[in-house]
Amino acid sequence: MALDPNLIDKLDRLIARHEEIGAAMSGDGGADSNTFIRLSKEYAELSPVVGAIHDLRKVEAEIKDLEGIIADPDGDAEMRDLAHEEFLGLRGSLPKLEKSLKIILLPKDVADEKNAILEIRAGTGGDEAALFAADLFRMYQRYAELQGWRFGILQVSDTGIGGFKDAVAEITGKGVFARLKFESGVHRVQRVPETESSGRIHTSAATVAVLPEAEEVDVNIEDKDLRVDVFRASGPGGQSVNTTDSAIRITHIPTGIVVSQQDEKSQHKNKAKAMKVLRARIYDAERAAMDAERADARRSQVGSGDRSERIRTYNFPQGRITDHRINLTLHKLDKVLAGDGLDEVIEALIADDQAGRLGEIG
Repeated sequence: MALDPNLIDKLDRLIARHEEIGAAMSGDGGADSNTFIRLSKEYAELSPVVGAIHDLRKVEAEIKDLEGIIADPDGDAEMRDLAHEEFLGLRGSLPKLEKSLKIILLPKDVADEKNAILEIRAGTGGDEAALFAADLFRMYQRYAELQGWRFGILQVSDTGIGGFKDAVAEITGKGVFARLKFESGVHRVQRVPETESSGRIHTSAATVAVLPEAEEVDVNIEDKDLRVDVFRASGPGGQSVNTTDSAIRITHIPTGIVVSQQDEKSQHKNKAKAMKVLRARIYDAERAAMDAERADARRSQVGSGDRSERIRTYNFPQGRITDHRINLTLHKLDKVLAGDGLDEVIEALIADDQAGRLGEIG
């Protein structure tokens, strides 16, 4: 077996713990409801790990039995041939089983199962950058629909010609942040703008930020740390959205983070939406600070989430999309922008991240 002895010892402890919890839950210990809930959660988390361990050890036991049949000089020759054939197949499956087990054992990102706040902002490139930002926003909206997630638009600041200066959405569903967290960074587009008469290719950019949605228990925000400003909402070109002072600007004084919200006619609704985004930004900043502390031990190009990092190029003349972090190029730009081709990119990013972390545990 290729697993490290220390890892094998850890597997034995996990199995013992799983059995211990199972016995405690099925016994007459009279545990209170909170204890039972905690044990149930731990048992559920351990179950797939223990299942993978049992699968691996079952194959190892079968290989050992087959080795005995093959090595028996008095055994039937035909049986030895059949055993050898099965032995080769099972031995070939071991590396895959070991890798699957190691992936299950990888430390979990506590934010992976959280919902996400998606923020997209037009970067360099003027109107073309804003149009590209709108394309990206729709791409994630379609992707969310295909995943069965809910995509709720929190705020959109449009240019009046179909582009978005910035847009914010809340995406809710199973494992949202786990699948979208590698999308943060600078997305670059190369295409000929519709308004370009000479047909020259322009390069524009938009910034994407995917933040884990934070609950109140995740981030402690005190009222004294907030400055709330109320003003009259306005639309593109200065037109009035409504005639009441319902727009909200919240400043978190300790961090300097500012969030504005004006899409709703109700001041209370705008404030609730703004607080949701503010909590996500503060939580993301705290996670980034913790990641920075661990950066000396391990720096993942894919997982850095650096907002200034150019991560992907969308080349329209060639119908090509390239993710620069993993050197992945796909000639299916239309499918990716339609949402149904994005999974291939995301799966490759997740696999690359897993491979990097697997290298650390051997």
